[in-house]
Amino acid sequence: RYEPTWGSLDARPLPAWFDEAKFGVFIHWGVFSVPSFGSEWFWWYWQKEKREPYVKFMEANYPPGFSYEDFGPLFTAEFFDPNQWADILKSSGAKYVVLTSKHHEGFTLWGSKYSWNWNAVDVGPKRDLVAELATSVRNRTNLRFGLYHSLFEWFNPLFCEDATNVFKTRKFPTSKSLPELYEIVTKYQPEIVWSDGDGNAPDTYWNSTGFLAWLYNDSPVRDTVVTNDRWGLGSICKHGGFYTCSDRYNPGHLLPHKWENCMTIDRWSWGYRRNAELDDYFTIEELVKQLVETVSCGGNLLMNIGPTHDGRIAVIFEERLRQMGAWLKVNGEAIYGTKPWRAQNDTVTPGVWYTFRPTEGKVNAIFLNWPISGALELGEPQAKLGETQVKLVGYKEPLKWIALGEKGMMIALPQLTLKQLPCQWGWTLQLTDVK
Repeated sequence: RYEPTWGSLDARPLPAWFDEAKFGVFIHWGVFSVPSFGSEWFWWYWQKEKREPYVKFMEANYPPGFSYEDFGPLFTAEFFDPNQWADILKSSGAKYVVLTSKHHEGFTLWGSKYSWNWNAVDVGPKRDLVAELATSVRNRTNLRFGLYHSLFEWFNPLFCEDATNVFKTRKFPTSKSLPELYEIVTKYQPEIVWSDGDGNAPDTYWNSTGFLAWLYNDSPVRDTVVTNDRWGLGSICKHGGFYTCSDRYNPGHLLPHKWENCMTIDRWSWGYRRNAELDDYFTIEELVKQLVETVSCGGNLLMNIGPTHDGRIAVIFEERLRQMGAWLKVNGEAIYGTKPWRAQNDTVTPGVWYTFRPTEGKVNAIFLNWPISGALELGEPQAKLGETQVKLVGYKEPLKWIALGEKGMMIALPQLTLKQLPCQWGWTLQLTDVK
């Protein structure tokens, strides 16, 4: 059994499925999807920081005295079709999904008994959005279902009182945050508990170690659940399950501990923005690059979309997800279930990243730019004449190559038209019997 100490909890092995999965989809959805302007931090920027664009937006579009709570009933989700969402998620090639059950605004997407009249069953959709998506994902896909939960809430009077007392009092975690965590785990059995928002309070204030000990010892998901590292001030990148270290974290080199790159297709916001422009969205080429770099360095990619207040996944997000799925259909073997190789990227040719399948002894060289010369030089692999084989994934014939001295090889790529290419945006060479 795990003790409620970091020493004990951090020694828990990460369930193997998480490292094998490599790719998940994050969904930021809540009352912030109603103004859908600027950022999911809308309430804070408007009310607390009084940032000019937000103040002006409210003055221009809403009557005086309109409060953030007034957005609640406008969060309607009338087009929310959990089956359709599940089908889109499945088509992306992702192996898990993480839904924001509650963001820093405190509005819960399930009928929480600890969030009276500020939840999706009492206000707005009048539906248990968490339950509906969990059911559809489990019935229609093989994705694992996870939940994001914010520990703190910007304007909750109990949290504000505790903060004023420099967290010597613990009214908020004992009456709101912790009961909610136990509630979502017991009710929805998420296999990822993605914590966030420590509110500058230490993990002792949140009793994170007590909750995690219960989660790992006695909860219904104790054997398969994975957690992240955001459990209180100073715990990020130090404690918990996998490390996130920061938003959009992509170190570009191998890390000794399992980590995740959580990033978002909209460069500027996690929630939906009605005023986003095309250039604000990452292209599929940029997203494939993020995935490949992340996996080569031992991480998972958690790629975020922000649905609309009426429950739609905007077409641009759907397209990116389906494109990623099309790419993974061809190159999945170089991603899922792989391990980092001795080198993460090539020393000679930029834009080449390596992954490794130890069981088959195959090294995958994923290259993001098709060379104009038709030949690809790799500086890292040590090839052996008569033994090493090179295959372009999705193409039948083996490829010709020559060794370049002690280390390195030159590979002749097939001359293909655009239509004949096995895929777009990046290609995989499978190398067998290389050192």
